[in-house]
Amino acid sequence: MPELPEITNLARQMSKELKGKRISDVTLTQPKCLNVPAKRFRRLVGKRVRETKGRGKWLFTSLPRDYLLLNFGMGGDLLYHENEASIPKKYQLQLSFKDDTALTASFFWFGYIHLVSDKDLLKHKMTSKLGVPALDIEFTAKRFASLLSGRRGAIKSFLLDQGNIAGIGNVYVQDPLFKARIHPLRLIQTLSESEIRNLHRSIRDVLSQSVRLGGLRYERDLYGRNGNYGPEQCLVAYKTGKPCPVCRTKIEKIRTGSTASYICPKCQKI
Repeated sequence: MPELPEITNLARQMSKELKGKRISDVTLTQPKCLNVPAKRFRRLVGKRVRETKGRGKWLFTSLPRDYLLLNFGMGGDLLYHENEASIPKKYQLQLSFKDDTALTASFFWFGYIHLVSDKDLLKHKMTSKLGVPALDIEFTAKRFASLLSGRRGAIKSFLLDQGNIAGIGNVYVQDPLFKARIHPLRLIQTLSESEIRNLHRSIRDVLSQSVRLGGLRYERDLYGRNGNYGPEQCLVAYKTGKPCPVCRTKIEKIRTGSTASYICPKCQKI
């Protein structure tokens, strides 16, 4: 599932390649992914693409009077290619452009293809309540502390809630908690000011590193290239039984609600 680093890189690449291109055709193959009737998407034909930005796990592509919103759900690919190039046999959206290039989106399980007018963007139910993106300039240590103030419950659940902070999923939540020496089930109200500062810094460090490396190794960018953030960069994430990089204690996999977590039981005591 693409998380903030992968979406950040896709947005940058889309702005570079698509900005100014005129859409010549729209192909939609799965109505269940849409928020409006498929025929309404035909109004994109003839429009020029503007900027693309990422917010959390969503891509926002601006067009005259409209936004195209994409979310890859449990995973998928977004490919920029020549019109005649080999593409996935199963895809949900294809935008063709006047210069014989195309953008094809394919979802592995489910995803969202939404068309929203400028005036309705702030009322779009799935994105209007997204929290501040974790690499946004507004996501300061002070803002993070303010978000946590008065909150209860486990810190991991808070971090995964896209209404609190946008873009952190179960992949990228693991190592920031370890770097800050915080157990995923620690109650928010027990965190000290220094722990909150350390966690904020760790979140930004891990996500920034992945952005620089092109995202996760098993995710692909706009050109079909895999990222370079892999097991070598992970500290405890998905390393069950491996030695902790700090104290050499074996890393454990535990259940935390509906998700799995990877921890060092010595460094991350509850």
